[in-house]
Amino acid sequence: MLVDGWRARGVELPWAHQVAAAEAAHQGRHVVLATGTASGKSLAFQLPALGAVLEARRPNGRRGATVLYLSPTKALAQDQLHGLAALEVPGLAACTHDGDSPREQRDWARDNAEYLLTNPDMLHHSLLPGHARWARFFASLRYVVIDECHHYRGVFGAHVALVLRRLRRICATYGASPTFILASATVADPATSAARLIGLPVEPVIEDTSAKGRVSLGLWEPPFTAYEGENGAPVRRAATAEVADLLADLVASDVRTLAFVRSRKGAESVALTAARLLDEVAPGLSSSVAAYRGGYLPEDRRELERALRDGRLVGVAATNALELGIDIAGLDAILMAGFPGTRAAMWQQVGRAGRHGTDALAVLVARDDPLDTYLVTHPEALVGAPVEATVFDPGNPHVLGPHLCAAAAEMPLTESDLGLFGPTAHDGVEALTRAGLLRRRTAGWYWTDRRRATDLADLRSTGGAPIDLVESETGRVVGTVDNGSAHSTVHEGAVYLHQGETYLVRDLDLDDHAAILERADPGYSTSAREVTDIGVLDELAAERWGRGRLAFGSVRVVHQVVSFLKRRVPTGEVIGEEPLDLPERVLETKAVWWTLPPSLLQDAGLAAADLPGAAHAAEHAAIGLLPLFATCDRWDIGGVSTALHPDTGQLTVFVYDGHAGGAGFAEHGFHAARSWLTATREAIDSCRCDDGCPSCVQSPKCGNGNNPLDKAGAVRLIDVLLGS
Repeated sequence: MLVDGWRARGVELPWAHQVAAAEAAHQGRHVVLATGTASGKSLAFQLPALGAVLEARRPNGRRGATVLYLSPTKALAQDQLHGLAALEVPGLAACTHDGDSPREQRDWARDNAEYLLTNPDMLHHSLLPGHARWARFFASLRYVVIDECHHYRGVFGAHVALVLRRLRRICATYGASPTFILASATVADPATSAARLIGLPVEPVIEDTSAKGRVSLGLWEPPFTAYEGENGAPVRRAATAEVADLLADLVASDVRTLAFVRSRKGAESVALTAARLLDEVAPGLSSSVAAYRGGYLPEDRRELERALRDGRLVGVAATNALELGIDIAGLDAILMAGFPGTRAAMWQQVGRAGRHGTDALAVLVARDDPLDTYLVTHPEALVGAPVEATVFDPGNPHVLGPHLCAAAAEMPLTESDLGLFGPTAHDGVEALTRAGLLRRRTAGWYWTDRRRATDLADLRSTGGAPIDLVESETGRVVGTVDNGSAHSTVHEGAVYLHQGETYLVRDLDLDDHAAILERADPGYSTSAREVTDIGVLDELAAERWGRGRLAFGSVRVVHQVVSFLKRRVPTGEVIGEEPLDLPERVLETKAVWWTLPPSLLQDAGLAAADLPGAAHAAEHAAIGLLPLFATCDRWDIGGVSTALHPDTGQLTVFVYDGHAGGAGFAEHGFHAARSWLTATREAIDSCRCDDGCPSCVQSPKCGNGNNPLDKAGAVRLIDVLLGS
């Protein structure tokens, strides 16, 4: 019956790589399938998983084997459920279990589901803490499918790795030892990355034997405009404005197009502009374009997904919520408003087009920042270059501690359990015991706090409870934003876009977790600015570079959003700055930094008066280029520079991880420092501006108004460091 289902969907024979992965899993070997986009990875893990479900069914039709499918996003799980339904497997009890699922569906899933589609968040907050109620499901668990496993990187990846170790512990308690099947189109060193994620040896399948259409990749650099930015710097036309024009042109030509935009606000803006341009061509054509992003209500997301699949929508402007694996047949073109942050993410987005062997077009439109400018002038860094390593550290004490608490709350932790959580777990439980969170008894360590232990671990680093967006006129909640980004996105005076509507934030109440919005059309956008101070806590590694020095270690960062810029739409021209009064936020994390002594700078002809601007410019550019060498986003990291830092006594430039305890990005930068700083120097020097611009040394979130900045001084400063 499974064969008939796949044949009905046009699959006569599986590809060789699908067979290899399915056979390995069927024989009980943990496997990672790392082949290209649209190479049929779903079929490869469905073959053994559905086969096990059908073979183990009892005579009364009750389940005898279960499958747990994990995806990073709700949209991908819904897409997988849609694909399972299309196979028409008789009586298959498959359903999603996520934050959108009603209580009745969750209860039914617990008692009946054979194929459960969920995400790490629900596994962490719901299934594992309630394992006693899910005992029959866990006792029958044969396969755990981890789709798009490359998405689990940084702090999120460390959290998920520990959630999976807790899952293995619970399964063992009920006598189950499931086989793990991992899938990704863009994971680097798949066997190592997958093994680190699940804590077990993994067999890689990497040879892609599927049929492929051609994808033409275009690199597009917007022109400079006649407008001036901060400090008179030239400004390129916004990538979102260019993408909106391209999206409208493609949709008008009936080319099914998906435009990826980095921010929620940007996705809304692109869809709104494209719709307006289309109505100028043919009234009513705007209905074929929409935005898709996180923060929408569940019913709105599901309807948009259906409309994209059935062709009612020809063009969609989306955040990376649609990046992961969703099988949308017939897409002809992909537009990217800026480099997505990593090569892995870029190829994942490119792979959304031409999914069924057809030729396709992908266009990367460069944003006005150092990394994008470097890439469009150095295409060899994109095409033919290996994808980045998946960087995460399950031993991060800020991550490990909360999961040890969660594990102890699920059932007492024993000495034999600690090996599952790594070599630092014993020290971790001892520290938690001294802190009063765990209590040591004969049977092991017990959770003693009244709080839910799972609330201690913030898997996606959102910073706490989400902020509700409340429409002032109606009291209606129109969406949510992460707590961690509230200071910068929904501060008082912020312009916020939601489903094509423009709102002005009148008030942000952090205590009540609510932002009050009212509809408005001010004609400008807003972007927050912050100031940062940093102190060295502990130096963990260092290298001498001649008379200069490179170091890596623990730091304490204090940062505060202090103002916001108003930029005219659509030109990006700065028309004003407004102060803000928001509390400081403190972060203990990891950083990489480099120092140069005054005598060396003096010998190189760098005047003392020029050093603050040179260091500041070098810091901005270094932040911009680090994502090329570590799997991170520019917004995952921050930086501080000073001509004389009190902890080093020298000129110092810091780049730090924007997550408590560190995420591995700064450490990766430390090990790749010479290549990273060489590319930084090249990015600054090759920019066509005279004195510095957003494409090289200006930063959109600089709390000092991008002042002082010395472009030429930054090049000379890095030359001194590299030459020494």
